[in-house]
Amino acid sequence: MEQQGFVFWMTGLSGAGKTTIALAMIEKLQARGVKIERLDGDVVRESLTRDLGFTAEDRAKNIERVTFVAKLLSRNGIGCVCSFISPYQSVRDGVRANTTNFIEVFVDAPLEVVIDRDVKGLYVKAIAGEIPNFTGISDPFEAPQNPDLHIRTDLETVDESAERAIRYLEERGLIPLVIPT
Repeated sequence: MEQQGFVFWMTGLSGAGKTTIALAMIEKLQARGVKIERLDGDVVRESLTRDLGFTAEDRAKNIERVTFVAKLLSRNGIGCVCSFISPYQSVRDGVRANTTNFIEVFVDAPLEVVIDRDVKGLYVKAIAGEIPNFTGISDPFEAPQNPDLHIRTDLETVDESAERAIRYLEERGLIPLVIPT
């Protein structure tokens, strides 16, 4: 079976575990020879979208640019693991409409857990009003109502999450199935 292109779109609050799961997935998939790329919010904001802020309009433009890259990758048979807060359902729906084999993944953890994980202290600053437009505090996060996959990072390990995500890709026929020996 030949690999198909896909867009594995992880959405969730800052600190939920999107990047951590993406890195674990990429390592496992590359070891299997899967053609895969990773698009990550922090990395993209250092280059492709460094001119954008965090207003609703800038967030939409950020995702628009990322969608274009993901579309190119997925239509050329490359899997794309994307980790973006992407707080608005309408914007995620736009990504779904414009990419090949879109999978919406809700990487979820309670607010108190993501605050505890926050090594940069961003949530504390946002709660104090020092960071405007901070998703989950002063800006809304629209949780997916019917995600293709729901990962609760407060209830499973990174490895369990990554393995479950990879099994989902196998079950959908988007990557070759590995048969245990």
